[in-house]
Amino acid sequence: QAQLAESGGGSVQAGGSLRLSCTPSGYSVSSGIMAWFRQAQGKEREGVAGIRDGLAVTTYAESVRGRFPISRNNAKTTVYPQMNNLKPEDTAVYYCAAEGSTLSLSPARYTYWGQGTQVTVSS
Repeated sequence: QAQLAESGGGSVQAGGSLRLSCTPSGYSVSSGIMAWFRQAQGKEREGVAGIRDGLAVTTYAESVRGRFPISRNNAKTTVYPQMNNLKPEDTAVYYCAAEGSTLSLSPARYTYWGQGTQVTVSS
């Protein structure tokens, strides 16, 4: 049973930046499939970005492409979405997910989930 520890959420003004982090235990960043999702109040959970094999392959939602690059540490134990040029519409609870059956931005493809971290962007 993997566990995902998330951190890095907070409040920021539009145009600002935040960096989230996700450190899985019992799951390999190097060889696995992980993703970030977000859920705004009253809306369905949507995919933001995904990685496979420790950044060998990445995928991004159109709404964040170019603004939310994902990186990892050299030890390949933590994944970091760097959220730049944040917009009020980016306000949501952000979730890290792991063990995807395929590299996808569909929540149904993932087995393990973090507890979520709130990101609030004010205009």
